[in-house]
Amino acid sequence: MRNEMMHRPVVKPELVDYLRTQQKALPGELGQVEREANEQGVPIIPHETVVFLKFLLGQLKPKQILEVGAAIGFSSSLMAQTIGEGHVTTIDRYDVMIAKAKQTYKRLHLEDKVTLLEGQAADILAELTGPYDFIFMDSAKSKYITFLPDCIRLLKKGGVLMVDDIFQGGTILDPIEEIPRGIRAIHRKLNQFLEVINTHPDLTTSLVPLGDGVALITKEADDVQFDL
Repeated sequence: MRNEMMHRPVVKPELVDYLRTQQKALPGELGQVEREANEQGVPIIPHETVVFLKFLLGQLKPKQILEVGAAIGFSSSLMAQTIGEGHVTTIDRYDVMIAKAKQTYKRLHLEDKVTLLEGQAADILAELTGPYDFIFMDSAKSKYITFLPDCIRLLKKGGVLMVDDIFQGGTILDPIEEIPRGIRAIHRKLNQFLEVINTHPDLTTSLVPLGDGVALITKEADDVQFDL
């Protein structure tokens, strides 16, 4: 389950260490879930992204959140605890992760605040109607460009789509010839995704070098069209 890209920081290692060790730890049982995941090498968002996400949600105060990629349920639990009376809907297709996520929600008493949809994200996203105030996408990186139109459709105007792990361990700008053949498809798709979100006239995007890179995308029009 080890994610190599989590251990290839895109900024100076000593700054990453500072961000991960000196910022306030999560309290209570959720903090214990985070510590256990990090000790066991389970891929969850790094602590600097945890702190940023908590801060961002505190400012946006979303009521309806959609997550693409539940994994062990850590991020959705963090969001569910942060937003108070709101609700989180999350999606995952892997049986192992679904079981672990359900265990996490039960452990944190969040069964009523998180809805876990099981299956292929592309199929589920097409059936959802929204609108969502905030969407967090942390799934298969090669699928980001595929999921983008539905995520933006489901997002309310003025809402924020946050996308994790966009810099591919800092190699996103390397020539394709220098990328191992096994991950060239991810490299191409991520670059296509970045090109679209950075240039689309109806999206406002900010790229933040947290973890392996985070994109923050605001929907600026009621109906956003894509030519993919």
